[in-house]
Amino acid sequence: MTESLEDALQQADSPVDFVRSPARGADTGHLRLFTDLPDEVTNWREEQSAWADSVALADLSHHMTDLYVEGPDALDLFADLGINDFSSFEPGQAKQFAATSPDGYLIGDGILFHLGEDEFNLVGYGPINWVEFHAETGDYDVATERDEHGGLREGPPKTFRYQVQGPDALDLIKDVVDGDLPDVPFFNFRPVSIAGHEINALRHGMLNEPGFEFFGPWEHAEDVRTAIMETGRDYDIRRIGSKAYPTNVITAAWMSIPLPAIYHDHELLEEYREWLDVNSFEGALAIGGSLDSEDITDHYLTPVEAGHGRFVDLDHDFVGRDAVAEQLKQKERTRVTLVWDQAATTDLYGGALFDDDATYRYTDLPVADWALTQNDKVLKDGDVVGIANNTRYLYFERRMFSLCAIDEEYAEPGTEVSILWGEPDSGNPRVEDHEQTEVTATVAPAPYFEDKRKTADYNAD
Repeated sequence: MTESLEDALQQADSPVDFVRSPARGADTGHLRLFTDLPDEVTNWREEQSAWADSVALADLSHHMTDLYVEGPDALDLFADLGINDFSSFEPGQAKQFAATSPDGYLIGDGILFHLGEDEFNLVGYGPINWVEFHAETGDYDVATERDEHGGLREGPPKTFRYQVQGPDALDLIKDVVDGDLPDVPFFNFRPVSIAGHEINALRHGMLNEPGFEFFGPWEHAEDVRTAIMETGRDYDIRRIGSKAYPTNVITAAWMSIPLPAIYHDHELLEEYREWLDVNSFEGALAIGGSLDSEDITDHYLTPVEAGHGRFVDLDHDFVGRDAVAEQLKQKERTRVTLVWDQAATTDLYGGALFDDDATYRYTDLPVADWALTQNDKVLKDGDVVGIANNTRYLYFERRMFSLCAIDEEYAEPGTEVSILWGEPDSGNPRVEDHEQTEVTATVAPAPYFEDKRKTADYNAD
């Protein structure tokens, strides 16, 4: 029998020590999310810039897990676990589903598709196992089917997903769709035809430009992608590789892959960890960054800190409801963007690679990727005032950015803070010996760019 996550956690010195030790004998397949995509199709700089300057196709078919839930109690299951409003959730709609622990910390979020009557598809990471656990152990009349991400799955996925985004995306989409593009409200999906295949089109956007995500049976994937790329030649389309893809979290202000709030003491969470095995996503996930608190809950986010407060519906009961209601009242921290100072960033790279007198922590570009979850202290006059995560470089801005949950009093755009960069003591073999340093950054709104996803008239000629 496979060792449970609870058994493995009990053998560690502490929950923090456990999550700071990467690949603790667990199956590291969960750490290999982009195995089916090249790092770069052309080069990550121009691929990334296509989101801002022309149009880009990103292949989401491989790196996330799909959980299909069907049955008369399926909607009740999601409503019991999700902070969202489900009162008018209809087939043809999608929402950013977020789930919390009993004490209101964020377990994770994902995109929930209402495919048909009593039929749903949840796509993502953090809440997948949590939902499946409750489906199996709770009193729900549902059936589940799981399609793993490419790091674990053998063979192709069940469903392809292609995001077509950028300022020229809608013009391209009108050209490639067979017939007229239907009127699709934001975060709704409708059937369309591309290359003679009926698939679905979800209207949304990841870089604050209007666009669509096309999804359908895997057997149509190549025909659909080929049609989009051939039509896209007139629009300077670029395919996105695995290096550029994770950088879209900055302009969308999406705090991706927070540490799931499941490692602390609570009866329900202990039961959940006994259900999970050590080779689960939560068992393989490791954290990095300068945050060195021994209290595991300091490494979590709340839904309010992550920017999910606007989704909360207190008119229904869900796991963690009372704690989330208190967060909305207090709102101690809020989500912002941190814009790294260019000179300070240059000094950091000099100290990492070219300075004989200092060795700072090196980061790959465009993503700091030695840990799936990275939490760095944000300082003001020496005091910790926030936690930075999702550090990314945007070539079309020539800057580094982080997302941040910051104390309300320092959330005003233009406020200068510093990020403590470097690990305190790391057992991660990908982290070299180094000294910590502070990098100056300025508070900016989140999302950082003007959001045009809902306001654009995509039916205009």
